[in-house]
Amino acid sequence: MLSPEFDRYKKTVDEHILDFIPEIDPKSTVLYDSMKYSLKAGGKRIRSVLMLCFYNIAAQGNADIGFALPFAEAIEFIQTYSLIHDDLPALDNDDYRRGMPTNHKVYGENIAILAGDALLSSAYEIMCKDMLLYIDRPELLKKKVKAAAALSRGIGVRGMVQGQVADVENEGKLCSAEMLDFIDVNKTAAFIKSSVLCGCYLGGAINTLLEDADIYGECVGHAFQIVDDIMDVAGTKEARGKDVGGDEEKGKITYPAVYGMEKSKEIASALLYRAKNAIDKYDHAEIAIDIIKYLEGQIS
Repeated sequence: MLSPEFDRYKKTVDEHILDFIPEIDPKSTVLYDSMKYSLKAGGKRIRSVLMLCFYNIAAQGNADIGFALPFAEAIEFIQTYSLIHDDLPALDNDDYRRGMPTNHKVYGENIAILAGDALLSSAYEIMCKDMLLYIDRPELLKKKVKAAAALSRGIGVRGMVQGQVADVENEGKLCSAEMLDFIDVNKTAAFIKSSVLCGCYLGGAINTLLEDADIYGECVGHAFQIVDDIMDVAGTKEARGKDVGGDEEKGKITYPAVYGMEKSKEIASALLYRAKNAIDKYDHAEIAIDIIKYLEGQIS
């Protein structure tokens, strides 16, 4: 179970997520429907909630959620695009996501690809439109620009996308533990870390917090992927919202495949311990700690 404060942030993101879809011409209604379908399919909103949490930490408890909300929604648009594309037959070929048929199963591969494209480009439109509101307030604009830059690094060719490429390239191969770390640190941890840093920049974080947030984001993100690998072996379809056993079937390199279950749990636990040490000293970090406890509960 996640905390009431986590739920409060999540509820805010959920309530406003459709407000940020750019206006779409009625002649392309199917595009709106496809985007809406996946945006409203649920999910824990961990990346956007973590961003809001670290924004509040950096703002020393004086966070104005409205100031950061466009970036939280942009994060969810990016996350949703990545899931739509991950589920496609050319990548993970999944039939279910969050307990519902995947986007391409409902709208077809062509519309699913284009909906993912639209969500990614819309995320940047959301951030840019928001930044234009602060064009005459340079100190606030600077925070927004730094936040957008941090987010961009984590999801592109120096983060999530290069990790996904390495993941695809190494399917069915015997590869090194170093390559496994490279895949997970980029495919999953980079986006989580960039979301955390995005919140820090929006809140005007000092260097010490930025350094600790960097550690927290990478360790929690890395552990998050290891836990997901473990649950693909030991979890249930109902709990995961999608089929289990897919990693082995596709020949994916995972921590359980390389290290076995118990060692994988030990590695994840060590990462979560390091993340907690990095952030435990800060006020208003309850949500960040809560997520660590949630992941620990998945492997206990």
